[in-house]
Amino acid sequence: MSHTPHELAEEFPQALDLIHRLKLEDAHFARLAEEYHEVNRAIHRAETLVEPVAEAHETDMRRKRMQLKDEIAKMLQASA
Repeated sequence: MSHTPHELAEEFPQALDLIHRLKLEDAHFARLAEEYHEVNRAIHRAETLVEPVAEAHETDMRRKRMQLKDEIAKMLQASA
């Protein structure tokens, strides 16, 4: 299996236990984490040309990933 950059564990290595706990206890956080994972994987597939997309679409996906990461970061900070 290839390495996919920007996984939540890499983005927030200090918060692995908190991420796990919030995924179990907070449905909204779990949904955000799953959506982040899906967008991140789609970006990786586009970057590696497994599933090429138009440049504008890739830019939109990157923007969405950044928005999700920001919201996840806020939730992690509030729960710490």
